[in-house]
Amino acid sequence: MFREIKSKPLRITSIFFCLLVITICAVELNFLWLFGYSPTKKDIKFPSLSVSSEVYTADSVLIGKYYRENRTPVDFKEIDTNVINALVATEDVRFYKHSGVDFYSLASGLISTAQGDKRGASTITQQLAKNLYRTRLNKSQGFIRKIPLLNTLVSKFKEWLTAYKLEANYSKNDIITMYLNTVPFGNNSYGINTAAKHYFNKSVSNINVDEAALLVGMLKATSTYNPIRNPDKAIERRNIVLAQMNKYGYLTTPNYKKALSVPIHLVLGKDKGKNEGDSYLRSAVSKWLDKWCEENDYDLYEDGLKIYTTIDSKLQKYAEEAVHEQMKTLQNRFYNVWGDQEPWRDSQGNIIPNFMENNLQKLPWYPALKRKYESQPDSLNAFLNEPKKMTVFSWDGDKDVKFSTIDSIKYYAKILNTGMMTLDPFSGKIKVWVGGDDHTYFKYDHVNQSKRQAGSTFKPFAYLAALESGMSPCDKMTDKPVKIAYMNGGKQEYWEPKNADWNFSYREMSLRWAMGKSVNSITAQVTEKVGWDNVVKYAHLCGIESKLQSVPSVSLGTNDVSVFEMVRAYATFINKGKKVDPILVEKITDQDGNLIEEFKSKQEQVLSKEIAWLMLYMFRGGMEEPGGTSQALWEWDLWKNNNQIGGKTGTSSDYVDGWYMGLTKDLITGVWVGADDRSVHFNSSQTGEGSRTALPIFAKFMEKVYKDPTTGITEGPFPKPDVEITRAYNCPSPRIVVDTLSQDSLAIDSLNMPIEEIKPEVIEKEIKPAAESDPIKKEKSNASQPALPNKQNDNNIQKDELTKQEERKLKRQNKKNN
Repeated sequence: MFREIKSKPLRITSIFFCLLVITICAVELNFLWLFGYSPTKKDIKFPSLSVSSEVYTADSVLIGKYYRENRTPVDFKEIDTNVINALVATEDVRFYKHSGVDFYSLASGLISTAQGDKRGASTITQQLAKNLYRTRLNKSQGFIRKIPLLNTLVSKFKEWLTAYKLEANYSKNDIITMYLNTVPFGNNSYGINTAAKHYFNKSVSNINVDEAALLVGMLKATSTYNPIRNPDKAIERRNIVLAQMNKYGYLTTPNYKKALSVPIHLVLGKDKGKNEGDSYLRSAVSKWLDKWCEENDYDLYEDGLKIYTTIDSKLQKYAEEAVHEQMKTLQNRFYNVWGDQEPWRDSQGNIIPNFMENNLQKLPWYPALKRKYESQPDSLNAFLNEPKKMTVFSWDGDKDVKFSTIDSIKYYAKILNTGMMTLDPFSGKIKVWVGGDDHTYFKYDHVNQSKRQAGSTFKPFAYLAALESGMSPCDKMTDKPVKIAYMNGGKQEYWEPKNADWNFSYREMSLRWAMGKSVNSITAQVTEKVGWDNVVKYAHLCGIESKLQSVPSVSLGTNDVSVFEMVRAYATFINKGKKVDPILVEKITDQDGNLIEEFKSKQEQVLSKEIAWLMLYMFRGGMEEPGGTSQALWEWDLWKNNNQIGGKTGTSSDYVDGWYMGLTKDLITGVWVGADDRSVHFNSSQTGEGSRTALPIFAKFMEKVYKDPTTGITEGPFPKPDVEITRAYNCPSPRIVVDTLSQDSLAIDSLNMPIEEIKPEVIEKEIKPAAESDPIKKEKSNASQPALPNKQNDNNIQKDELTKQEERKLKRQNKKNN
């Protein structure tokens, strides 16, 4: 065919173009799988750019990101002109003159390279093709990649073809924008906007000419010219960029000289490239969305989603502050209690002998190390006790220490941890999520991953079962020793619960009083009467999903549950008997703000409104009944505007776990405190009870919330029932007064003793409150002045006859009346 062309130059040209067309077709079609992937027309029009997804609070405060490449794309109009000018002057001065491949620059580059001045000739469009479509990856090269030199030529040829395709489909501004959105700038910062935020804590639209030159200069070698690691080289490269800008007329000489004299001033922003679960909340959202992403074919780490959680940024902030304040205090208390003693003890107070070995076994590298030194125990011991420099967690900030492996295990074993969650019980939206002390050091989430014994916070489910069986808050039982028979593996056994103070008052008490005072003996009797299977049944009905062992002691919280489950279950009582499925994510949009999905909490009526309201009334007993376990809350400023708080403390055996569940008219909050290793704990009720560990976190949190009117959370009473209450509930308990005259005042100081700890020989008197004629009508009045001596009785009751908590309570009441 070509022989028919008489002109030799024309024939050679025709052969060249024919071979070029064949080559292009072969490359584009990946003939015989020789050349690998080439971008299709669809790929060019719809480029796949890995964009980070962002997580926000409900009020649009950025929490964190998910990404494989930390990138936040921007439009051309958002990019400062200094960046554009610096890029063109340095990387591709003929950018606006070529069509993707600059043969003039290619030729001059080859000549310079031949003369010893190695210089690149790739245009910005070619670099975009390489970055956007990964043309030089092995999987993009086909079998030809195994042939040296030829594989480079094919890759370069594919870049040229892709560059032409890009130029045919996009404007120059689009290309330069896409380029700046794809290039890496080190420290896991991809794209010019992310880099500007990372290095200067400002958007790309606000950076100065010297800052623009520094960022563009990094593109040659992000590690070599990294201003954090190599500031001198970064300045040197920046000045070259400034010189290029001056050379090609993008920067006047005076401004050029001025920019040269500016030192590097980095202001590292919050966007520091962290992606390894930088917070409990961010990690929880990721787990929350796993199933949704799979079902809807989204990649959380590449698809640029904007995820709006239900978290309230102000409430979250106040919760974290309360946790920090109280946990720091508790940690110091723990150190003071144990001093130099080892706190890992069994129930008898004996040191656990194999504690260190058990913890060493949890280290992934320890078995291999043990095998290595199997016949050299001294060498193994020396390795484990060799001090090394490390940074450890402390409540005063990261601490640099020289610890051995053994030292580190001992140090972290003594650290107390916590979990806290707050829920809007009506919408099901989670408002606060604090998974632990510090996610950097403690990855385990204590809200929904950790499960611990609930202690007395589980008792309400026994009283719920009692109400469901037909009983009322006014039904009475006697605080006395009980012996409950049950079958265990076909054998009859007996359970004899003790009260927290190991004493029984032999006093007849209403169910509300017994629950408010957290009396174990009466809770056990209630459990026996309604059946422990029913306690388990109603716990599951309200939202506890963990497997519960149906045993007589179930009501005392012997089963392991999570903070998340307990908060969900308690929400049923204030939500008028509707169980809610808490949600952590409210909506998801794409990066342009278009709604993709909106989430609503599912709710199910599981209790009658009457039962739910009666349970809420029972919870108030912790504050209103004599000896109520929530009365430490009087120490905080929580009692304006006739505010009411319901709650339940909880403490597991040996003070391993401290709990508090707090209910207000707007929110449900659950708090757990304890060490991650159950053998590490406080050694007395004065230091380790839930009222002294977890309750203060709730109190400090609510105090901060109430003091900030912008939160929208206000003090006030619980809502009145919107159904008829058919059962008796308004049965004020007698105020027990201790007659100290029967004892030597030096021998017994009743002021320092809770009522339940006073010895039987102390003479007690009852002050019976007057009955109210209309319980429903008097409900508000009764709630606002809970079981306290009123002002008229002040002269008849000696100050030293009250417990400390009641004394504080009385002072507040008198101050209010005066």
